[in-house]
Amino acid sequence: MQPQTQLLHQEHWPTTGFDSVQPGVFRASTVFFPDMAAWRQRDWLSKDRFIYGPHGTPTTFELEARIAHLEGAAHALLCASGLNAIALVHMALLRPGDEVVVPINVYPAHRALLTGELASWGIQVALYDPTDLSTLRIGEATRLVWVEAPCSITMEFPDVPAIAAAARQAGVLTALDNTWGAGVAFCPFDLGIDISAQALTKYANGAGDVVMGSVSVRDKSLYDALKRCSARFGLHVPAGEAEAVLRGLQSLAVRYAAHDRTGRLLARHLAGSGAVVEVLHPALPGACGHEFWQRDCRAAAGIFSVVFDAKYSQQDIDGFIDALQLFRIGFSWGGPVSLVLSYGRDVASLRPLAGELVRFSAGLEAPEDLLDDLSQALALLL
Repeated sequence: MQPQTQLLHQEHWPTTGFDSVQPGVFRASTVFFPDMAAWRQRDWLSKDRFIYGPHGTPTTFELEARIAHLEGAAHALLCASGLNAIALVHMALLRPGDEVVVPINVYPAHRALLTGELASWGIQVALYDPTDLSTLRIGEATRLVWVEAPCSITMEFPDVPAIAAAARQAGVLTALDNTWGAGVAFCPFDLGIDISAQALTKYANGAGDVVMGSVSVRDKSLYDALKRCSARFGLHVPAGEAEAVLRGLQSLAVRYAAHDRTGRLLARHLAGSGAVVEVLHPALPGACGHEFWQRDCRAAAGIFSVVFDAKYSQQDIDGFIDALQLFRIGFSWGGPVSLVLSYGRDVASLRPLAGELVRFSAGLEAPEDLLDDLSQALALLL
């Protein structure tokens, strides 16, 4: 046998008896079948055996199992991003003529998907105010109701069980963007939600270097519908990226608690600064939906927004942000570095804003250093 042939047909190093902190990383496109009988019995909906790289490897199946366990689900499916997870739910469950109901303050990228591709496919969109459930209208064409708990910019926290109960009574499914809760703050299924989607990009990964999403369900028929759609579109995630999220999950609870503590500390500091007229953080008394957060949640994420006094112009706020040294300007959140972004006054909000809205994401820096950084930048405004 020639050397190049031997290189391709050597037996794999046996792994039986080997155990370590991290699971193995299995990368594959082609997966070998032991015989034709096994090939003929392949089932893309089953995880009993491996079929092809996009179907899954031991690494991606391990991550899906851990995400399902974390969120209190029975099944989970990995997606290329958080937005891809949201899109998969729509593509798998909605058809032309169907209606989806979403909150007015929905995640902007989700809104763009709704008004772009979904509208062109003949799917109708209805809006509701998550702080006023009398606006939640579920009609004959409604097939899906989305919930954000909280909105990721203006931070209103809705009455999730009430929304889920209204949808269930009408025979309609509910889906929740669980990126903020990350499987730590609350269990969406215990609140009556049918589908949980999240961006593993953020808290699950925690390093700011992976883009990935997931969809979790308890109902097997829902999982099958999602898996079929995912397979038909050829959606999958690389094993190396999955392994990075598996590493992140091991410290998720500790990191989430640290983000939570620092976020509340920074929010209170800004509330007393004299430059801010409103702090938007569901865990703080007086915030919109605080009573629902207090009833349903065990913790809070490290993101929050503030509204500055109307006397400060956009130029003033941009100067404040540019003066910050530890808070970096950028999208996303949940990573080790603190972030800040200004959304101005025109962000999709349930009410007019008094001034410029700025969102902060608390990282893992020493809280006292972040407080000092805020103080020196605020001094330019006061």
